[in-house]
Amino acid sequence: MPGNDPGERPAGTDEDLLLLERCAREAGDIAMGFYGRDPKTWFKDNNSPVSEADLTVDRFLADCLLEARPDYGWLSEETADSQERLNRKRTFIVDPIDGTRAFLAGGEEWTIVIAVVEAGRPVSAVVYCPVRAEMFTARAGLGAFLNDRQITVSTVSSLHGASLTGPHSIAANKDVLAAGLRRTENIRSLAYRIALVALGSVDVAAARAHAHDWDLAAADLLVQEAGGRLTDFSGKGVFYNKTETRHPALVAAATPIVEPVCALMSKAVG
Repeated sequence: MPGNDPGERPAGTDEDLLLLERCAREAGDIAMGFYGRDPKTWFKDNNSPVSEADLTVDRFLADCLLEARPDYGWLSEETADSQERLNRKRTFIVDPIDGTRAFLAGGEEWTIVIAVVEAGRPVSAVVYCPVRAEMFTARAGLGAFLNDRQITVSTVSSLHGASLTGPHSIAANKDVLAAGLRRTENIRSLAYRIALVALGSVDVAAARAHAHDWDLAAADLLVQEAGGRLTDFSGKGVFYNKTETRHPALVAAATPIVEPVCALMSKAVG
């Protein structure tokens, strides 16, 4: 849960978080150099796009972060995985550009996403949206922030009228809509989608099955520190830096409605 006085960044912010912020901002500058300029693009086996911007930002972040923390493990969407990360006390989990489709289409909702994970859970995290100059940060036990202002999840206490962002297969489900959830625009960066729950501007965010650690870890800490939860449809929390990096369908929401949201999703689309 959030600590410290509302609106005040806690003193003594750890060096990891400062490192994540600095590297994310510099990575954002690099990404903006490709933005709107039709970068070279390829498609992966799962038909998702990857551009020269993704790869350039990934290389920069690996250099920026691992030069400062050579003893940390590394897991990134755009780097071949090495199980060696499982032997490290702390691991960087990175998505160099989350929301590549939005990035390539000239949309605003793409992000640079970095988390430090220890014992399966994120302990420091940033989600940075360069186009909107929005830097979301969190440190375990010390709250979540947007541009140094503390944020909290919404005060919604009922599903009826609660706003929901997520893929069509979930957000447009007839049983979900019948419960009174109000469908809003789907945000193409999953990390940013969840960050908006932490900000309190969206009540519920949903993710299809098979999202990876790099899509989730940083935003998970944001939601936790803002007073909400990210869980699977049974209400179980998420653990990271395991051999398997994919996860089941998930929801992020303010704590008072997590249980009814999970019950609804489990019945409607689970």
